[in-house]
Amino acid sequence: MQQGAFNFLPMDRVTFGTPTAQALAQEVQERKAQRVFIVTGRTLNRKTDAVRVATASIASQIVGVYDECIEHTPRETVIALAAALRQARADLIVSIGGGTVIDTVKIALVCLAENVSRIEDLDHWHMAVRADGTVHVPQVGMPPCRQIAVPTTLSGAEFSDLGGGTDTRNGVKHGFTGRYIGPVAVILDPAITLPTPERLWLSTGIRAVDHAVEALCSINAQPLVDATSVKALSLLQRSLVRFREAPEDLDARLDGQMGAWLASTSIRRAEYGASHGLGHALGADSGVPHGITSCVLLPTVMRYNHQHCPGPLQEVARALGDASRPAADQVEGLIAALGLPTRISQLGIDRSRLPIIAEKGMANRWVRTNPRPITQASQLLDILESAWA
Repeated sequence: MQQGAFNFLPMDRVTFGTPTAQALAQEVQERKAQRVFIVTGRTLNRKTDAVRVATASIASQIVGVYDECIEHTPRETVIALAAALRQARADLIVSIGGGTVIDTVKIALVCLAENVSRIEDLDHWHMAVRADGTVHVPQVGMPPCRQIAVPTTLSGAEFSDLGGGTDTRNGVKHGFTGRYIGPVAVILDPAITLPTPERLWLSTGIRAVDHAVEALCSINAQPLVDATSVKALSLLQRSLVRFREAPEDLDARLDGQMGAWLASTSIRRAEYGASHGLGHALGADSGVPHGITSCVLLPTVMRYNHQHCPGPLQEVARALGDASRPAADQVEGLIAALGLPTRISQLGIDRSRLPIIAEKGMANRWVRTNPRPITQASQLLDILESAWA
């Protein structure tokens, strides 16, 4: 008999299609927030007026802005943000940006909940794979405030209580979680995504595809996640193809946001596989964005796992529009059609790094939950070599 559990997030609502300024005004009013802190990216904040326009309705309640978020969320930025939040005595955080921004807030909330003020103190609060393959998950307390997320990419970070942060001392990325570190509300506004660079939008769309594919192939797949993943794939494909034709089509962008939302239903509910796990190692080691790691790894991992999950991969093929064509070929074809890289060799990484990345990958929990069991670094090296050229 199938067994499992679906854990709902402590999230109040998702608002979609409403202008950010209007939705934020309502959220701040309903929560009676008086000290709102804005977290965003430098480019979005300093080179566009998107943040100013989005927060105009709550300007009088804003007590601080942090825009120094850096890709892969180095611990240094997390500690700096936590210090700024303490000094400002923030009672609500609004994150405007992609996964980096949202994850920086998540881990900063871990710092606030557990009084962490030094980089090394985060060693005690990240998830860790034990020698026997089981995962240690620290129990993080209640932070003093929550965040509202306004995503500008399709990473799906806004729909999870999992934040990834990099320890720059060793180039390893760790996962941090806590029941209340994820957003309490999400605002999906396609208009605020217009400044997002095309490559970032499309590659994070493939990241959402990765969520859906690896959820369907998961060793602990479950009906609700299966259903949302199948719908996500059809929405994402339609949205991404349309985006290439008409990047200012807000309906197409909203379709992508909806697809990312549905795909993210699987985060922390279904165990992912080597595309996610090895992607974390590749990203942290070589500075590759997670959307791009999905582009160069997902089709190869799908082929590697095919004999262990043929039924789910047939569902993926059907959802992408051609049940007679292998799912991995369709995903790779979509990536290529979007003008994104499909091979690691296209990323400017020295091939000599592959064995090192494979060794680092063995510390990732999702490598250990890959549908085709992975027990040694040589198997990851085989995947990396297959994805090279």
